[in-house]
Amino acid sequence: MTFDRAHAAQKDQSSIFHPFTSVSDHLRDGPTIISEGRGVRVKDIQGREYLDGMAGLWCVNLGYGRREITDAISAQSARLSFFHAFNSMSTDVVIECAEALLARAPVPMARVFFGASGSDANETQLKLIWYYNNLRGLPKKKKVISRWNSYHGSGVATASLTGLPGMHTLFDLPLGPILHTTAPNYYRNAPEGMSEREFSKHLARELEELIQREGPDTVAAFFAEPVMGAGGLIPPPEGYFEEIVPVLRRHDILLVLDEVVSGFGRLGTYWGSQKYQLEPDLITAAKGVTSGYFPMSVCFVSPKIWGVIESESAKAGLFGHGYTYSAHPVGAAAALATLKIIDEEHVVENVASLAPYLHKEMRAAVAEHPLVGEVRGAGFMLGIELVKNKATKEPFPREALVGRRVLKNLFGRGLISRALGDTLVFAPPLVVQRSDLDELVSKFKAGLDAVAKEVS
Repeated sequence: MTFDRAHAAQKDQSSIFHPFTSVSDHLRDGPTIISEGRGVRVKDIQGREYLDGMAGLWCVNLGYGRREITDAISAQSARLSFFHAFNSMSTDVVIECAEALLARAPVPMARVFFGASGSDANETQLKLIWYYNNLRGLPKKKKVISRWNSYHGSGVATASLTGLPGMHTLFDLPLGPILHTTAPNYYRNAPEGMSEREFSKHLARELEELIQREGPDTVAAFFAEPVMGAGGLIPPPEGYFEEIVPVLRRHDILLVLDEVVSGFGRLGTYWGSQKYQLEPDLITAAKGVTSGYFPMSVCFVSPKIWGVIESESAKAGLFGHGYTYSAHPVGAAAALATLKIIDEEHVVENVASLAPYLHKEMRAAVAEHPLVGEVRGAGFMLGIELVKNKATKEPFPREALVGRRVLKNLFGRGLISRALGDTLVFAPPLVVQRSDLDELVSKFKAGLDAVAKEVS
């Protein structure tokens, strides 16, 4: 079915309930309708082309139109379009995929559990944490700590885990034994005059105090993104994990790394765990595992946790958790094709080579701009926070919508970004070339200058 733009927009407005969208704005302004993609660019229904500076939603790591992945999906759909993994059922392609993922894990892992999204994977992790401690005879050890500004999903439990108040208000969240501690946002949260290393020590002390208040025997796990994404693109300050991890280990608290965004090369290492030299107990992955071509998520389970599950399994009986689309054979085929490309095309090495160039060029272009408070990030995750007063870090009033104005201006220039409040973020496909990054920086600078004239 084909529509012209006006007809398609009308049909969209009358039929689709959009996620993370203002209903009133959508009904007033209508949708942007993307109709095709090739490489690192997409086209809208009117034929206008855009450089996708966000890889879809942090996920189309290998770019659009990769025949190796679409052919794998087609062939597997024709051979076996679906079968489930309940009651000991399996498929050959899923077995191969599980082995391939375990072979690529940043530290030894015992098993993988498959789902369809990062949200459902983190729901699984929460249940595994509680299941594990029940099996260990520690029924009180159930509280889970995450950070304010974190993003771990949008289900009832995972949105509670997420540290974004906008996802709590009007949904009666957070629920459950979930606690939050300060985000490691050095620019916004560090006391005046405190170094990054001192700030990391300060956050570790704060975490220790929280654990002591709650009771160490009641705290089960700590969730962390290696680099915080949707909460404002916040890399850890110097020494952050070095200070935090000993606190967790001292109190037998599991470290869960949410690598939904950072996994499969985005930080210039295969995993964020490797960049920050971490040994997590559980890892959540999704997005890049299929380059966004098929919904799939992965929970990596460490030998420590699996050993308890296995040893207590006869007594525990049926493991009462899973999803219809857990271990989907088509998703497994897409993942295998994706992993092969990552290896053969040295995709991780491409990020490691070009990420310093992206950060250097963006800082050179806008770091001294009067609207820019900070340029921050790691690998192919880059954030530019806009401020009203550069000297005092005073933010723009929320109603000024400066971030959205820059976003709209960039879109008119053929560049897709994302505005997290007044922080503009970029997470381009991992296969971009230097010329693409030059275009990204140039268009961002032009859009920022245009909006600066408006707000001044």
